[in-house]
Amino acid sequence: MRHVFQVRIGPVGFRVGSDWRAPVAQLADLYRDYPAPENGIPDFSVRLFAARPWRRVLRPSITLGGDYVLPDAAPLPLAQGLLAAEMAMNLQMALGQRRYLLLHASAVERDGRALLMTGESGAGKSTLAALLAARGWRFMGDEFALLDPATGLVHAFPRLVSVKNAAIEVVHTAHPGARWGPELAGTPKGTIRHLVPPPDALAAMDRPATPALILFPRFGHARDRRPVPPSEAFVRLTQASTNYVALGERGFAALTGLVQSVPARAIDYPDTESAIAEVEATWAGL
Repeated sequence: MRHVFQVRIGPVGFRVGSDWRAPVAQLADLYRDYPAPENGIPDFSVRLFAARPWRRVLRPSITLGGDYVLPDAAPLPLAQGLLAAEMAMNLQMALGQRRYLLLHASAVERDGRALLMTGESGAGKSTLAALLAARGWRFMGDEFALLDPATGLVHAFPRLVSVKNAAIEVVHTAHPGARWGPELAGTPKGTIRHLVPPPDALAAMDRPATPALILFPRFGHARDRRPVPPSEAFVRLTQASTNYVALGERGFAALTGLVQSVPARAIDYPDTESAIAEVEATWAGL
């Protein structure tokens, strides 16, 4: 590949190669405070390439590739190159990660204990993680929570925070002076901007945390909070994991241990202030 960038996010290293300079330059800028992969050896390789030679210059479009691929993945325009790189890195994790049980969840930490938030697209888990990070919680990730089957600890994966649509202004207000990526309009999920996590998240990204609470948030409903029994939490989390089946017995044991030892709650909220209040009240009641 003509242009290459390497980075380590938590315990996972990536090598990103691109036919175009712009996506790699954006990654290098936004991830400039992150370390390189351990011993210079990445865990996963990503390729951003033109499926046909003329697509490099004529209506350039990016095809996602790497160690693991989805053959029917739609290409993205070059203007969304940063999004393409982030999606490709997440794709490698989703399809190839075997060391950790992956939960499609955001995670924050306080006093060595981790709060995991997962739900359907639009539930607000990324927004809540970013807002909690502005209120003293340590940001651990907004895409994947990495559960170690051997120890039961959650490892941080503090990639760029993907903030969408109306939440952009809310999070921007909560993080004055933070670094942001460019505004990407017209994506499959609307308008997206990527927020660089706070410095404390990067400084502590090699420090795991003990899971203490699982939340299933839901936006757009009257404020409510209710317990979720372990059996229901187990089913929901199998649906939120991209590699539960691939891990086999290790995945089953890790997830069973998680839901049996960690309380789960569902919260509904009409706005972010209500959500933060519900999170803090639930956490205080542990």
